[in-house]
Amino acid sequence: MTVAEQAEDVVAEFAFFDDWEERYQHLIDLGRRLPPLDDAYKTEANRLRGCQSVVHFAAEHNPPVLNFYAGSDAAIVQGLIAVMMRVYSGQKPADILATPPRFLEDIGLDEHLSPTRKNGLASMVSAIMAAAQNADQG
Repeated sequence: MTVAEQAEDVVAEFAFFDDWEERYQHLIDLGRRLPPLDDAYKTEANRLRGCQSVVHFAAEHNPPVLNFYAGSDAAIVQGLIAVMMRVYSGQKPADILATPPRFLEDIGLDEHLSPTRKNGLASMVSAIMAAAQNADQG
């Protein structure tokens, strides 16, 4: 699936839920299903700044695609990671750059996340886009 198709899938999936309590629960469930982050990635160099909870993030360019690895100690953040990985990991850098994360607005996350979680999510989006930019230039 393309980045845009993955994003559309996420929007459709979240539209299925009637209220934000159900959406939060779904987000937590997605995070629980994410495989644990390998300890090799849990380094200070991979710690994502701007997040209230501990988040480790790494990108590996395996041409033609970019793979992302991330994990958190917080349930909702782990769910956000699961959504971001689903949409962007395993995609070509140019396709990642061509598909900004508008799907986050479409599912209403902007309105329902605390300011600190919004900052953390913005840090993750920036890290994904920066990795894609670096890979696309290399």
